[in-house]
Amino acid sequence: MSKAILGLVAGAALASFASGALAQNFDDPKEFQAAKDLLAMTPEGPAGKPWEQHLGGKEVDTSKYKKPGPYRICFSNAGVDNPWRVVGWTTMQAQVEVLKNDIKSFTVADAQGKDDKQISDINAFVSSGNCDALIVSPNTTAALTPAIEAACQKLPVVVFDRGVLTDCPVTFVNPIGGYGWGIQTADFIVSKLPKGGKVLALRILPGVDVLETRWSAANRIFKENGVNVVGAEFTNGDNAKTKTIVEDYINRFGNIDAVWMDAGATAVAALEAFEDAGKPYPIITGEDQEDFLKKWKEKNLTAMAPTYPTYQWRSPVIAAVEILKGEPVIGPTWKLPQPVIMQADLDKYVDDKMPPLHYALCGCKDLPGYPQAWGGK
Repeated sequence: MSKAILGLVAGAALASFASGALAQNFDDPKEFQAAKDLLAMTPEGPAGKPWEQHLGGKEVDTSKYKKPGPYRICFSNAGVDNPWRVVGWTTMQAQVEVLKNDIKSFTVADAQGKDDKQISDINAFVSSGNCDALIVSPNTTAALTPAIEAACQKLPVVVFDRGVLTDCPVTFVNPIGGYGWGIQTADFIVSKLPKGGKVLALRILPGVDVLETRWSAANRIFKENGVNVVGAEFTNGDNAKTKTIVEDYINRFGNIDAVWMDAGATAVAALEAFEDAGKPYPIITGEDQEDFLKKWKEKNLTAMAPTYPTYQWRSPVIAAVEILKGEPVIGPTWKLPQPVIMQADLDKYVDDKMPPLHYALCGCKDLPGYPQAWGGK
């Protein structure tokens, strides 16, 4: 595909994502197609630094935000309530250390997974007058929108990971997102599933855009291919609950041929249910956490690992500093690459020195404190 055509595809894809951000529709055919287009692109930006790369997009003029440094950056975090967020938070802190000459203070509020607390945290940051820029990882999409819109009136805002229903932030940084994940995972299962095979979908919780769109995209592909999805259950990201759900479905249906997951932290628990039942391992889509990767290698599973790479936690810190320096950033939507791990790549990501719930695509090997700060040895 020529560079000119890539540019046109990128523009259409990113316009679709930007317009879609204003309406909470988690099953949008245009955004589904935009994700497919983005998955086909080659990232632009520094080689070997995917957290600074982008898929299409355009530069946003930030000269109106320019001010002398060093800067006071504030961060409203949805929480550190799952292993993915723990790894990401560690990565973000190390990125702040890298930019310590530009960052005077980095003040953090942990919403502990509660919308009302995060709204209060954001309001407090804005009213304090002690923030030059605000980074937000929203807990849920719709509930946080008014607080972020209010914050945008007072200071530059960078949103990452989960989105909101406004385009007022200077940039929204995230990988291709839920539609891309759903496409990548469902296509894999369809390609491997025996005729008439039964699929169990395991989800975490409702209402979070990146999770809802993962499922809507996968479900669309399953329906188009006549796949027999015998159930879609919420696990709350709990290993014991995951195992109980899988055991129940094995008991009810005798065998499950594939397990689709909207996040992989409980993938090993799901596999253990098959072991306990004396059943063959299913086709499975996990994630890039080490316990799953090691299990995959050890048992020679039919598997793939989609990623929602934790290296994205570096990008908003970089973006906030660039904005305050008046340097252009990619926006209003900054799409990062979203790789997958396949069998051929597995050995590259299995790392016995890292803990079970470390995420391989942390982009952290060049950061201060690695590997000890991430629990490695």
